[in-house]
Amino acid sequence: MSDTYKHAMSPLRVGPVTLPNRLVRSAHATLFSKGEVNDDHINYHLERARGGIGLSILEGVSIHRTSNFSLQLTDDSAIPQLARLVEAIEPTGMKLFNQLWHGGGIEAAPNGGPPWSVTTLPGRYSRMPPIEMSGRQIAELVRSYGAAAARLAKAGLHGAEVLAGNGYLFSQFLSPRLNTRTDAYGGSLENRMRFLEEVLSDIRASVPPDFALGARMGSSCDKSILASEDVNAAILHLEDKGLLDFVDISQGDYYFHVERYAGMDQSAGYQLPDAREIGKGVSIPRLIVGRFGTLDDAEQALRAGDGEMINMVRATIADAHLVRKELEGRPEEVRPCIACNQGCIGGLFSGRMGCAVNPVVGYEAQLGEHLIVPSETPQNVVVVGGGPAGMEAARVAALAGHKVSLYEAAPDLGGQINMAAHFPKNHGIGDITKWQEREIFRLGVDVHVSSYMEPDEIVALGPDVVILATGAMHMEEAFVQTAAPHLEVEIAPGANVIRPDDLIHDAGRDLGNSAVVLDDVGHYEAIGVCEHLLERGLDVTYVTRHPIFAPDIEKTGRAQAALRRFYRLGNFRILADSLVLAINEGSVEVRPVEGVRPETVPADTTVLVTYRQTFRDEWMAFTETGPNVFFVGDAMSPRNLQTAIREGHLCARSLDTPGLDPLWNNM
Repeated sequence: MSDTYKHAMSPLRVGPVTLPNRLVRSAHATLFSKGEVNDDHINYHLERARGGIGLSILEGVSIHRTSNFSLQLTDDSAIPQLARLVEAIEPTGMKLFNQLWHGGGIEAAPNGGPPWSVTTLPGRYSRMPPIEMSGRQIAELVRSYGAAAARLAKAGLHGAEVLAGNGYLFSQFLSPRLNTRTDAYGGSLENRMRFLEEVLSDIRASVPPDFALGARMGSSCDKSILASEDVNAAILHLEDKGLLDFVDISQGDYYFHVERYAGMDQSAGYQLPDAREIGKGVSIPRLIVGRFGTLDDAEQALRAGDGEMINMVRATIADAHLVRKELEGRPEEVRPCIACNQGCIGGLFSGRMGCAVNPVVGYEAQLGEHLIVPSETPQNVVVVGGGPAGMEAARVAALAGHKVSLYEAAPDLGGQINMAAHFPKNHGIGDITKWQEREIFRLGVDVHVSSYMEPDEIVALGPDVVILATGAMHMEEAFVQTAAPHLEVEIAPGANVIRPDDLIHDAGRDLGNSAVVLDDVGHYEAIGVCEHLLERGLDVTYVTRHPIFAPDIEKTGRAQAALRRFYRLGNFRILADSLVLAINEGSVEVRPVEGVRPETVPADTTVLVTYRQTFRDEWMAFTETGPNVFFVGDAMSPRNLQTAIREGHLCARSLDTPGLDPLWNNM
């Protein structure tokens, strides 16, 4: 083994279990099934085990009927499928733990009734007061944790982690602000940690000695809710009692949930300051988290002594074989996680985890790239458009041995991502198209930039297949607000009305002192525009037809993080559920969607963030008379990066998989 990663790749003893290396995938929801582990779980984890990870902590399992997560461990029926997973993973050497989960007061019980929690204080999103747990109910949960851990051991797993952080049940008990009990479970820190201590003791008594036990613990971003000092003291106490073999340190809760999975505005190791405080004096192995994306990131933190294990969940969602590729000296081939949170976090709210940059996540058995083999009938494939959809189509077609040519009208590859990467706190989005560009050149795609193609020029190339990834753009003509297509907006002759592209292409433009940003879409583009304007010192009013700010990414945490920055940067205001009536020189007339009384908002500049238009009409005649033609990405319909990459990927896979719909799984 090279000394380059001697810390990251060295074995580690975690209680009775020896890990092959220090690289860990901590628990994260997938929603691949409801109830028990299925084949999608098995293949997902198996691919990452083959990629070189040392330990995977499986997603949280519900241990009691009062708190329902996607996977259940409330009876023995879960054991056979867990055993199948262990059997599949065992030959790889990766170890398997499982997280034991109870949400406490964060949400209603599965039957719609009130949840169980430390007191009757409602959780931020529960919308109902919980039941304050009685001593008998606490004892019932203690037994449930022990029984669930025993089932894990029976299934052959190597350990368990109790979720005791991130705002869930035990965080609610540990918090001096939330825990106002006057019995043996409230008041002093000794009392507030009593429930957790009882659970860990019961688990120890319920599992064999070769079974590792740990806990995920962490502070809130507000010390009054749960301070680092209290978490540190609790860990030291539990370690002294012999109840912990490791601790997984993770900051944030449902009051400050952005910190749990920060976006691309945060750098690798962003949680290290808090982890250092919590880990002071701790002797058991510490697992640390915080956007670690490369082995270099991991090695640096381990070398500094910040922890003994590194969490690399999102990085290995994006590329299951990150570890193997880097150890083989091929770091440039690692597909980067861009921390957009669109698929891994946002996908959970639409039914299933995915990945914006890796469309095979969760479908490894059907679409894993290890299944791509040289085509029996290589074709001449012409891709028109070098954005993320076009480059993904070209990359995958080339992997299958097709002869691929790509034509891009602009002087650079990347498409709309090039503009998006210019906006503040969004530069990392360009990492994925840079990777795609490296890959298509490595795979021998014949790339032509500054090459606008007419239909007859494409036909002259003699293609068997044409993939149109020509994107979409804002049109100059009058715009339509989708909440009121009947409304014709009056634009005064002297009004300064621009599009997002203009901010990038004409950076020296005089914008004045105030701006209105009309967001008809609800994705990140308007966030980038607002931040650009605020950083230039303008007062900004965000106007949208939507009831909330940037709803398409609200579940990713990036919208909330942006709002924090905006209110710190300057004068920022939101007018939700609103329409623009008129754009004047120096002001904009705005009214509620369902209202009648307009408001005049100062605006030296108005930026229109509306849906882009495709070029499909220009190509329709070609699709009728030309070769086999596919539209992908924004050329099909303007949507998001995840959809563009998925459609490009699936379109190329369909060339050798008859019957595969290029829009399959089109979330």
